[in-house]
Amino acid sequence: MSIDAATNRPSFLAGAAALLLAAASSSCQLLTPVPPVEPGTNPFVGRPLYLNAWSRAGNQADTWRNSRPEDAQLMDQLAAQPVSLWFGDWTANVETEIRTETDNARAQGALALMVLYNIPNRDCGLYSAGGVEDADAYREWIGAAQRGIGKSVAAVILEPDALGNLADCLDAAGQRERLGLIAEAVETLSEGGQTAVYIDAGNARWHPPEIMAERLQRAGVAKARGFALNVSNYVGTEESVAYGLAISELLGGKPFVIDTSRNGNGPTEGSQWCNPHGRAVGEPPLSPTADPRVDAYLWIKVPGESDGECNDGPAAGGWWPEMAIELARNAEWTYRAAGLPVPLDSAPALIPEGPDPFVAPSPGPHR
Repeated sequence: MSIDAATNRPSFLAGAAALLLAAASSSCQLLTPVPPVEPGTNPFVGRPLYLNAWSRAGNQADTWRNSRPEDAQLMDQLAAQPVSLWFGDWTANVETEIRTETDNARAQGALALMVLYNIPNRDCGLYSAGGVEDADAYREWIGAAQRGIGKSVAAVILEPDALGNLADCLDAAGQRERLGLIAEAVETLSEGGQTAVYIDAGNARWHPPEIMAERLQRAGVAKARGFALNVSNYVGTEESVAYGLAISELLGGKPFVIDTSRNGNGPTEGSQWCNPHGRAVGEPPLSPTADPRVDAYLWIKVPGESDGECNDGPAAGGWWPEMAIELARNAEWTYRAAGLPVPLDSAPALIPEGPDPFVAPSPGPHR
């Protein structure tokens, strides 16, 4: 594998080719087998997270290498972090595409982290509107996703906002159907025994812990590994941990994960959620954390992907390089990691001391 001397990571074409070759041979030999997940244990401990070879941040860094070299170095730091793979109604064949990614993860000896986002009436018709047509189509889609995962070691973030906006656009019958579909999805996805499912539970500034705990119970959290907080949001880690612990207490100690991808500066005044400016990337992915009930800090939202057509952003999920670099510039740790002088107005350093616990299994991180 050729290493780019400017970034100390594989060049895009060489890295992609190597990853495809490894995936093709993964059924025959693994350099670093992924340890199986024991029931009731934190799936992230002792397993690197899959680092996708086709990172938008990495491609942007390569585009800017000569014209904007400092920004390219900062973008390299985003590209070096494992992020979730999102699957929804834009996914042409969910079974095939998930199988491809889990095969790639297995070739890296890594855990695949993914988001399934296709519930009927998704996002109540707002910026991320969509989802499958009806309950039967959703069951079929989840079944295909499960077949794609198979017996691979994976973690699934299930249906962002589906519980948070449960009562916003659904009548009583619609709410019961949605809760039932999520509960069925938890059972289906858990069939292989190696998939840890985390049901999305909104963020610390949306619903009181009692309301969210009750919705999680009705959505089958008892059979899931736990729940996920702050997906695509900006609430700070400390506040998110406190909120998660309050929910966990009501659920008998259920563990949870927190999306720290864009919470380095916390939320804006008024908790604006759609492409607010002045935010920063947060802690890099980390597990174990300081609290045993917090399974991991994760980058579930991809920094630089738009929340929707607001604040000059493109459509939801569209790549927005200037927002990505704003998030990187506003965090102190990105400068430190790149070996650049730290501006005085950057967010406090949040990168943990010592080696990254999610170490890529190759000499340099893939993207």
